[in-house]
Amino acid sequence: MSSDVCDTVPVADTDTEAKADANAATGPHGGSGNTVDAERVPPEPASSSWAAVFSLAVGVFGLLTAEYLPASLLTPMAADLGISEALAGQAVTITAVAAMLSGLLTASLTRKINRRVVLLGFTVLLIVSNLLVAVATNLAMLMLMRILLGIALGGFWSMAAAVAMRLVPAALVPRAVSIIFSGIAVATIVAVPLGSYLGDLTGWRNTFLAAAALGVLTLVFQVFTLPRMTPRGTARLGTLWEVLRRPGFGVGIIGMLLVHIGHYALFTYIRPALEDVVKVDANKLALLLFVFGVANFVGTLMAGWLLQISLRLTLSLTPVLMGIAALGLALLPAGQVGYVALVVLWGLAFGGVSVAWSNWATRMVPDQAESAGGLVVVGVQSAIAGGAAAGGVMFGLGGTVTVFTVSGVVLVAAALLIVLRVKAPRNPAMN
Repeated sequence: MSSDVCDTVPVADTDTEAKADANAATGPHGGSGNTVDAERVPPEPASSSWAAVFSLAVGVFGLLTAEYLPASLLTPMAADLGISEALAGQAVTITAVAAMLSGLLTASLTRKINRRVVLLGFTVLLIVSNLLVAVATNLAMLMLMRILLGIALGGFWSMAAAVAMRLVPAALVPRAVSIIFSGIAVATIVAVPLGSYLGDLTGWRNTFLAAAALGVLTLVFQVFTLPRMTPRGTARLGTLWEVLRRPGFGVGIIGMLLVHIGHYALFTYIRPALEDVVKVDANKLALLLFVFGVANFVGTLMAGWLLQISLRLTLSLTPVLMGIAALGLALLPAGQVGYVALVVLWGLAFGGVSVAWSNWATRMVPDQAESAGGLVVVGVQSAIAGGAAAGGVMFGLGGTVTVFTVSGVVLVAAALLIVLRVKAPRNPAMN
């Protein structure tokens, strides 16, 4: 594969509608902080680098698998390190915090470095983190290595959609992003059960060594497929504030937060909901969670196709379907088959959420796509914490019915906000 494939063909400057969109993005005084700078928009590649796209999907899978592993290995990790399970569980929390900070800072701190080198560096951090967690002897070492994982996770995620713009032509970016983010869905399906199985079979340390081996394979794949991507970064810390001030971007972030808060309030309490509402036993519970994960994976891939039709439709349809599923689970006497169908609908709809909002960010701010991606990462990680906390309060007040009813209303309200107030730029290649 040619290493120059992503740096060869500039985007044509004859798209009047795209120019109009760019002009519409300027503030009332024409300030440069609110304007899309066409000179900073990455040139469109001459051909598609699908092998590189798939290598990024494998990278996302490896990162998310490593993030989820402590959840399935909590008890043996805590016993071996001589700490409580509550403390061991903070390995997940500290990873999320580090990912938030990394998502914010990656664009500015690495702006002069070839993007291929940055991505390979994050994969190396993934390998080092898993290797050293496997030999950790105390809590401090465990937490330090999980911080390294968080840096890799947040940085990789924040760059994913922006890099996709440099790997495939504009018309194919939605499909490429859906493939990259399918790694999240696959990790959600297999990480916890596979980690638990390997932990029981070989021990928790060997499970992390296996994750490191997966990282090595990923690194080799990326070395041979990722093209050279010349840095064009102009991002500073202040760029984050400039991006937030772009017309329509802040409102969109609010819509994104509402969607994710609504989902994670639900998802945190999916087990009691399935047990209390759907009335599944322990054996069927594992199967239904697996079905939810598969539906999520299918929804991620379907979103790539739907985004090529309409970004606004994708952004608004996903929370509507999730809201319908949540309200149906809470309020309708649907019977077990009907409830299972609603769970599948929920999984399908959420599969498109990350893909849709990552595409939205790159279309809103194509000249600062990595900074926009960092803000999306921070928003999602904040929503995970906020949604879980809000769900806990609602669960304490009224159980799963209250959680699913209120969250369903929030999701429908988010869809209404998106339809009425959130800008959804068209894909320039479709104009």
